[in-house]
Amino acid sequence: MKNQLLLLEDIDGVGRSGDIVSVKPGFARNFLLPQQKAVVAKKHLVRLQERLKEERAKRAITDKAEALELAKRLEGQTLKTTMKFDAEGHMYGSVTAHDVVILFKDQLGVDLDKKNILIQRGIKEKGTHKIDLRLKEGVPSIIVLEIIPEVTEG
Repeated sequence: MKNQLLLLEDIDGVGRSGDIVSVKPGFARNFLLPQQKAVVAKKHLVRLQERLKEERAKRAITDKAEALELAKRLEGQTLKTTMKFDAEGHMYGSVTAHDVVILFKDQLGVDLDKKNILIQRGIKEKGTHKIDLRLKEGVPSIIVLEIIPEVTEG
């Protein structure tokens, strides 16, 4: 049987602050309730739900404005990374979303989450690659990643 909970915070894959959601008992018992991210939904919590939804709506406006500003700042930017390749031109390893997060921090000074970078599989080819981003409140952006082969003397 699933529990009805009122979310106090946004939870990825579950819902937003102020939503009443149904979750599996173990998820509620082991994560949401102990970490105070949700409370059991009862009739007297309707006022709390309304207040949470109002706060969420206000936060959504500021989050969207920040995301649009960041998207404008990222427009036309290129991230560069150097990777090792073998003699046949095959890359050792790959560039993943985690690697892109580190490149953003190092090269542009921007803190992003792995979930903001939409890479299905690691990139294993040299050259330029367009990477789709999904910022807060679903604001889309695109950045270019340039993978440069590491020069080895031999």
